[in-house]
Amino acid sequence: MSIAHQSGTFNLGDRIVHRIGYGAMQLAGRGVFGPPKDRDAALSVLREAVASGVNHIDTADFYGPHVTNQIIREALHPYLNDLTIVTKVSARRGEDGSWIPAMSRDELTQAVHDNLRHLRLDVLPVVNLRSMFNVHQPAEGSIEAPLAVLADLQRQGLVRHIGLSNVTPTQIAEGRRICEIVCVQNYYNLAHRADDALIDDLGQRGIAYVPFFPLGGFTPLQSSTLNDVAVRLGVTPMQVALAWLLRRAPNVLLIPGTSSVAHLRENLAAVQLTLSPQILAELDAIGAAAVAVEH
Repeated sequence: MSIAHQSGTFNLGDRIVHRIGYGAMQLAGRGVFGPPKDRDAALSVLREAVASGVNHIDTADFYGPHVTNQIIREALHPYLNDLTIVTKVSARRGEDGSWIPAMSRDELTQAVHDNLRHLRLDVLPVVNLRSMFNVHQPAEGSIEAPLAVLADLQRQGLVRHIGLSNVTPTQIAEGRRICEIVCVQNYYNLAHRADDALIDDLGQRGIAYVPFFPLGGFTPLQSSTLNDVAVRLGVTPMQVALAWLLRRAPNVLLIPGTSSVAHLRENLAAVQLTLSPQILAELDAIGAAAVAVEH
């Protein structure tokens, strides 16, 4: 049994994926812009991930732009039958690397075709519509028009399943009236737990929750409690944070990213950690403390 198999499975539509996957964002250059410093290393990370049983890879054609999808194709095409590549649309990159909303019908249609071409796929297994009313966090606003475009592309056979990213509960409810939603991808980790109730609600509906920045993203998690637990267990704080997420709810799917094979192996090893009820309670308190500070 590969290490990824040990994380268990959950459904993304008609696809069954292991609960620990891989996020490809860090395969692009600094600031998720331009080519990587070491393309061969990027190829090695992807091949190591799949060899370790990972069958859920998260990407977007605006990473780079185009860079991560082209590297995925070079490293892994022709793809294994059980590999599920999940991509995102609704943004483009400025010449300065800025993130620009791209939610018109023409932009979304072009984005789907760009993903198909760069990944060399006939149909995209899962496409997430990323809400761009606020680039950095969920913000209210109707997603009906852009989601209807994706639903139309789904009917054309270019997209198999549809998910949402950077969204509010109101937007998820709106989306589910338009088409089936198989996953939600929002910012969530041990210290940022605004979606606690949402995770449980989605789980009851059989919808996957895929936290981005599970380790804090561009600002890595910092907690004396997390560090103390890691020392006691003889592992790294990031392994503890990933193990906590796997135990948070069965519908949570992890996509930690890295450009290093060594770091990839470290992330995957988190599935083997056992967290006692006492340790889980200590870790849960990190999120409660963070909420208290925010308020």
